[in-house]
Amino acid sequence: MLDRSISGGVSPIVRTVENNSGSMSLTEYPVFPGISLVYKNAHMLRCDAVVPPDHELIQIEHCCEGRYEQHFGDQYYYLSAGDLSISRSSVSGSEVYFPTSNYHGISILIDPDSAPDSLSCILDDVNVRPADLFNKFCSSGSCFIIRSNDRLEHIFSELYTVPESIRGGYMKLKVLELLLFLNTVSSSDDPVPDKRCSKSQVKLAKAVCSYVCMNIGTHFTIDQLAEHFGVSPTHLKNSFRSVYGSSVYAFVRTQKMLAAAHMLQDTDRNILDIAGECGYDNGSKFSKAFSSVMGVTPSEFRKNKDISIESLRLERRNMF
Repeated sequence: MLDRSISGGVSPIVRTVENNSGSMSLTEYPVFPGISLVYKNAHMLRCDAVVPPDHELIQIEHCCEGRYEQHFGDQYYYLSAGDLSISRSSVSGSEVYFPTSNYHGISILIDPDSAPDSLSCILDDVNVRPADLFNKFCSSGSCFIIRSNDRLEHIFSELYTVPESIRGGYMKLKVLELLLFLNTVSSSDDPVPDKRCSKSQVKLAKAVCSYVCMNIGTHFTIDQLAEHFGVSPTHLKNSFRSVYGSSVYAFVRTQKMLAAAHMLQDTDRNILDIAGECGYDNGSKFSKAFSSVMGVTPSEFRKNKDISIESLRLERRNMF
């Protein structure tokens, strides 16, 4: 559990979470009493919840990149780039799951018991009461989701790049702006009912993912996968896209190219051997697929020792 007892004007709390699925860095800044902002940078599949389930907070989650799973009972919801969710930390489950093993985002954590009764004590015209937000968005025991839009982009975009020298003051302004915006949002605008996944859909999608990743050099058609798992092709495609945010083909191609990048970086195997390992018998097709995912050719990637897989992914993300 992160320590939220600190007040403004001190250094952030930095924490690293590691397990056999990867690692995640958490950088927490106190913004106001009872309100903190946490940057998340995850390269892992799953981890224990950052906030223990028995600690009752309002958790506002903004996804910058990747996928983030929200689990409530037998219903699952997924955030993709630009989406925001609001939920009670006590009902969000004991585990956090990142379907693509890659996630960058921001959590804003509000303790209604220790946050100001009204934020007008900080800025006169911001008459926002955290307890009212809690009752409006979190009373159902589920989550409230706002899909990516220009207003959310305006609020969050510069929070990911703001210089450290002005970060403290900037975060205060942006948190106030966000809470003021949420104060105007109607709880009836929630698109969640149309975006939820059942437990059986999630189980199927994760089983398909595990199967294709264990056989990364094999080409499967959707019909072959559907027959293997005993479901219709349409059900398999829809379930997979709901969880992973892409088609099976696009997901597998990305995983193959990431595996290839690691082999290029960590071994002396020739490029054609690596292409064959990833299921490509044609060097030019492999090079084209690698470039489409990583932004450089396999030979360019291997030649430049200063290029890292993560820097390429960040560079590609910032191009769009």
